[in-house]
Amino acid sequence: MALTVRKIEKADNKATAEMIRTILREFKIDKPGTVYTDPTTDDLFTLFEHSGSTYWLAEEDGVIIGGCGIYPTEGLPEGCVELVKLYTSAASRGKGIGKLLMEKSIESAQHFGYNEMYLESFPELTTAISMYEKAGFKKLSAPLGNSGHFACNVWMLLVL
Repeated sequence: MALTVRKIEKADNKATAEMIRTILREFKIDKPGTVYTDPTTDDLFTLFEHSGSTYWLAEEDGVIIGGCGIYPTEGLPEGCVELVKLYTSAASRGKGIGKLLMEKSIESAQHFGYNEMYLESFPELTTAISMYEKAGFKKLSAPLGNSGHFACNVWMLLVL
């Protein structure tokens, strides 16, 4: 099975949104205040055309199995970018794909000149949180920026 990591294309919008919402339902975090109800989830290609952002997809045999990106969320401190929408399909977990996507996103952030990376998550996503901690992310006591994802209650920051 050939794994390809590439930037999102317009034709990927539907499959990527479907993957994300399936995962949120799996973890029972398919609720308001998450990307589940965020209208940008249906057009990620356009969202990530924004300057200083990028979204990476992992594809195996033509099927999108994961994604992760960076976005300069409004209200974040100068030089800080948000790690966003890191998801891997159930069948692809445990193979290092999430870590690979996170690392590609960190490289992108450094390429753009960011010096900090922020993320929002949920306690239910224990494997992801552990991966973030191993990468050097530290938990915060309150959110940064204005993501609009008010349901998230884990906030973390990495100094790049």
